[in-house]
Amino acid sequence: MKVIELLNQAIENKTTHFSFELLPPLRGNSIYKVFNTIDKLKEFDPKYINITAHRDEVVFTESESGLIEKKITRKRPGTVAVAAAIKNEYKITVVPHVICSGFTPEETENALLDLNFLGIYDLLLLRGDSSSRHAFISSEGEHKYAIDLINQVNKINKGGFLDGTHVEPFATPFSFGTAGYPEKHEEAPNIDSDIYWLKKKVDAGAEYIVTQMFFDNQKFFDFVKKVRDAGITVPVVPGIKPISALSQLTVLPQIFKTDIPEALAAEVRKCKTNDEVKQVGIEWGIQQGKELIQHGVPSLHFYTLMASDCVKEIAKAIY
Repeated sequence: MKVIELLNQAIENKTTHFSFELLPPLRGNSIYKVFNTIDKLKEFDPKYINITAHRDEVVFTESESGLIEKKITRKRPGTVAVAAAIKNEYKITVVPHVICSGFTPEETENALLDLNFLGIYDLLLLRGDSSSRHAFISSEGEHKYAIDLINQVNKINKGGFLDGTHVEPFATPFSFGTAGYPEKHEEAPNIDSDIYWLKKKVDAGAEYIVTQMFFDNQKFFDFVKKVRDAGITVPVVPGIKPISALSQLTVLPQIFKTDIPEALAAEVRKCKTNDEVKQVGIEWGIQQGKELIQHGVPSLHFYTLMASDCVKEIAKAIY
């Protein structure tokens, strides 16, 4: 089943599915790093698994002569391959991320063709991090916004290709979701403007919304109300990230522009070790998850990076 079908099923049955997001392993590492995480969480019947996409970036390394050398690398290649491996090994719906940043439209088209050959029809379409603020490499002609990527997927669903050729539309068209930001995207001037552009993406074909991580459920509830008031009716899936390290008290707000409530921050500050932080994160995640389920969300979507053990403990308590 496609993700939108799974979400609609959950809404109809008044239940909440479990899903999570994985990163491809670092260059040179085994696929079994991914499988180990799935094995840890598969007892909770994940309905779908997302796989992030990554672009080339600049890294600086010290040469044998002691000089600092600039290199361009992609630390986590293999989104399409990882999606195919998971689908083959576990027969679970997989959702590879497709991003604008760092990929030409031609590279995107080739990836979509590969996914179609593999029988993978669910996508999450995202802009990706901006190279203007990160050490990333831009690609000539890359799409600037997620809406441009959506338009390309819509075109290929109808059999249209970049070189102007047209073929019969795919027997199974791609289905896709998009991202939402309960605390607004960092570049949006305000939340209402952010939702204006979110509606543009939904009107263009995004069938559901997955949110950025948040730690205050009220911000999610307020976001959903604004989304509904704007006329957006598609399912909204909350993204959950358990805090699992002392450093995340500052790193997560810095990178993801999300607030950490003082009640949570105060408990983390009391911790002396990361093991203590993980326990705080688990307890907060259980509290978040139970309240979200009571409000009828169709799925809880967990970000597992550095937190798969925490996600397991949270899922054990609420599923």
